[in-house]
Amino acid sequence: MALEMKVPSPGESITEVEIAQWLVETGDYVEKDQAIAEVDSDKATLELPAEVSGVITLMAEEGDAVAVGQVVCLIDTEAAKPEGSTAKSTPAKETPKVEEKKEETPAAPAKTETYATGTASPAAKKVLTEKGIDASQVKGTGRDGRITKADALDAKPALGTPGLGSRGESRHKLSMLRRKVAERLVSVKNETAMLTTFNEVDMQPIFNLRSQYKETFKSKHGVSLGFMSFFTLACVRALKMYPSVNSMIDGKEMISFDFQDISIAVSGPKGLMVPVIRNAENLSFRGVESEVKRLAIRARDGQITVDEMTGGTFTITNGGVFGSMLSTPIINPPQSAILGMHNIVERPIVRDGQIVVAPIMYVALSYDHRIIDGKESVGFLVAVKEALENPEELLMDNNVTKALEL
Repeated sequence: MALEMKVPSPGESITEVEIAQWLVETGDYVEKDQAIAEVDSDKATLELPAEVSGVITLMAEEGDAVAVGQVVCLIDTEAAKPEGSTAKSTPAKETPKVEEKKEETPAAPAKTETYATGTASPAAKKVLTEKGIDASQVKGTGRDGRITKADALDAKPALGTPGLGSRGESRHKLSMLRRKVAERLVSVKNETAMLTTFNEVDMQPIFNLRSQYKETFKSKHGVSLGFMSFFTLACVRALKMYPSVNSMIDGKEMISFDFQDISIAVSGPKGLMVPVIRNAENLSFRGVESEVKRLAIRARDGQITVDEMTGGTFTITNGGVFGSMLSTPIINPPQSAILGMHNIVERPIVRDGQIVVAPIMYVALSYDHRIIDGKESVGFLVAVKEALENPEELLMDNNVTKALEL
């Protein structure tokens, strides 16, 4: 009996996914709940587990876009598990998709495909034929030297006298996640009246607090006292003062929120992820740092879910971890504003009439001018600056020990 495995829905409003990578091959024996593929949606990369144990037959190729509910593989539940490690079975069935797409070159007699060195997959053979390249001139990187579609795409016809140095290039299909990010960013530029305002923050007060309390904070709570908790709570305070920044446009209406769900942009293995800290207005310094750590680990390990990245009323992005001095961050739609953090550099400033060297960070607020006026945007960023430069009074109510729960 062959079970048809269909693409499950990874989340609301998602109708299509892309086969990013097969983790097994046709003929492999798979166990129930074993990860057999990684699939990309427009929001996250997810693993596809086997629904039953048996011998698998793949019905889609890597890079294929498949609809939710479409059959992507068959699992023969009556096949016996081979002895030892996962092994190839010898089913008489041919993969239907392979039969449909298989193209023989005119000079090649019909023969059974094997994994011998130099053998090209049907997809690779088609690419090589279109390029006019003989398979014997291509080095395969697949199992047992098999020429993959990627090898065929990278293959170059013989040139004349080569120049000095490397002339290689590679071509990779953008993941569905990256394509969706690109579409969203272009739509923001085209559909919003985006402007950016800048300011600078003297980070010395935060440096002093972290130097004094970071070891005690970490030993008690198990997380570091970083910069993100200060910035998140400073933004929560400013969003309450300027509610238009905590709003978004829906058609001809403006939606304002009485809560602050802060999206935190983090770099994951598949690209930019933006998980959300829910109800940040109710969190302490420890609560923010714990949530940032949890979400960052899940994003890094590819375990972040669509629900954890859905929503958010305001975004914070930190280009400073990569060395950025100044940038104009792009709004995360449908939100109306985003705060950009940058690197901290010692610069000469005037403090109490004296020129001193201080750790300075440039900050940027990009906002949608359709609903946020210049007064609100500048006022918001000044409020963030004030809170960061006077955290004991404005973020800790003049009680550091209580605020840090020490």
